[in-house]
Amino acid sequence: MLTARRDTPINSSQNDLAEAWRRISRRLRAELGEDVFTSWFGRLEIDAIEGDLAHVSVPTKFLKSWIQAHYVDKLRQALAEEFADVAAVSLIVRGSARPGSARPVAPAALQAALQGDEPADVVATGAPAAVREFPRIERATTARDSKPSAESDTFGGSPLDRRMTFDNFLVGRSNQLAHAAAMRVAAARSGEPLLYNPLYIHASVGLGKTHLLQAVAHAAGDAGRRVTYLTAEKFMYGFVAALKAQSTIAFKERLRAIDVLVIDDVQFLQGKSIQHEFCHTINALIDAGRQVVIAADRTPADLESLDERVRSRLAGGLCVDMASLDEQLRIKILEARIAAAKAVQPDFNAPAPVVAYVARAIQTNGRDLDGAVNRLLAHSTLSGEPLSIETAEAAIRDLVRTREPKKVRIEDIQKLVATHYSVSRADILSSRRTANVVRPRQIAMYLAKVLTLRSLPEIGRRFGGRDHTTVLHAVRKIENLSHSDAGLSEEIELLKRMLTD
Repeated sequence: MLTARRDTPINSSQNDLAEAWRRISRRLRAELGEDVFTSWFGRLEIDAIEGDLAHVSVPTKFLKSWIQAHYVDKLRQALAEEFADVAAVSLIVRGSARPGSARPVAPAALQAALQGDEPADVVATGAPAAVREFPRIERATTARDSKPSAESDTFGGSPLDRRMTFDNFLVGRSNQLAHAAAMRVAAARSGEPLLYNPLYIHASVGLGKTHLLQAVAHAAGDAGRRVTYLTAEKFMYGFVAALKAQSTIAFKERLRAIDVLVIDDVQFLQGKSIQHEFCHTINALIDAGRQVVIAADRTPADLESLDERVRSRLAGGLCVDMASLDEQLRIKILEARIAAAKAVQPDFNAPAPVVAYVARAIQTNGRDLDGAVNRLLAHSTLSGEPLSIETAEAAIRDLVRTREPKKVRIEDIQKLVATHYSVSRADILSSRRTANVVRPRQIAMYLAKVLTLRSLPEIGRRFGGRDHTTVLHAVRKIENLSHSDAGLSEEIELLKRMLTD
């Protein structure tokens, strides 16, 4: 007999449990909203109530991990409102364990997790926060690993890094939207309408886009979907190899048979025939309701080397920017890297002021933050002296000095020049030849030439499809005028500072 919040007890039959779960589901749906409930609670089932422990099953390990990290307390409270004695929840992947086989998490489970053993699956009410939030570390032979690996072997895919999962992806203001979109894509069920297809993530180097793409591949594979993760280089190699082996039809059929295609660094995709095959593959997958996730270091419009049809197809989905790491996120990354270093070198200690200094000094990307921690670790272990701001400054001096300058985009130039001269960006891109439009257009072309690495034909195309000779004329015109017109020279220098600072 199971004691409930109501006046009459609930019998332990499956019918009674199902009816109780329907009432719990209605409360959760009303409290969390339809979208959240459908995404994370719609496939949960209550299996049994044993004393103060509720056994709830989920279909995938990814869903189990997500609920444990974000909603287990809410789930326990909802169960406790229906069953008075429930104080803990056991989340079980359906078919992987029988109710009653799991026990509440104890601190000793942390050591077992570090050694690669399966951690316990129950989050108890009174468990310490550090225990409840400890990421789930899975064996090397989990379904999540075996599925993408098998697909990678078959399709010549790129290897996945087991460390790049949603569990250890650090979220801040700069990557919050990209993370949420990737999570939604990874959690989609087969047959559901795909809201973000393709999902296109763009960011500069070292900001975590590869981590996010591999996390999607891991999670989708864990859910039983057929996943292929490829770099642009791997895609090109596979297509060329298929051409040489006269097996292009088999290559196309295999790619079109998957559920999720994840392609990284698409800016490196070269070759007209390869780009055509890439475009056909994306079109076939999207039209068939299969998910496509792509990452690059710039927006689709900035991929000048790609065919217009490819850029148009990529821009037709959800394009998400991962901005530069904000200071709070840089601190979180440093703290995580330092904690990992302490696991290897227990005597290593970086005081909070040192961490704050490094986070302020290095504003480029996560790889430079990794390099900073390595330098701090080397200084601390080799010299035997405690770290201070002065020693940290000396240790990371080369990273601060080699910080990359701000990247200037042609769109930013066009917008700034248009605002400065009180015209619209559409005017600059138009064929109008009035004096109040021609001069700002020429200045914008000149700035695009001196502040970006774009070629004259590329700049011309970005200015309404103009010929490269038009751009060259504009550049020479502004160069000559700036030598003789001090006022124009000052305006151009001001615009340069505004674009590069």
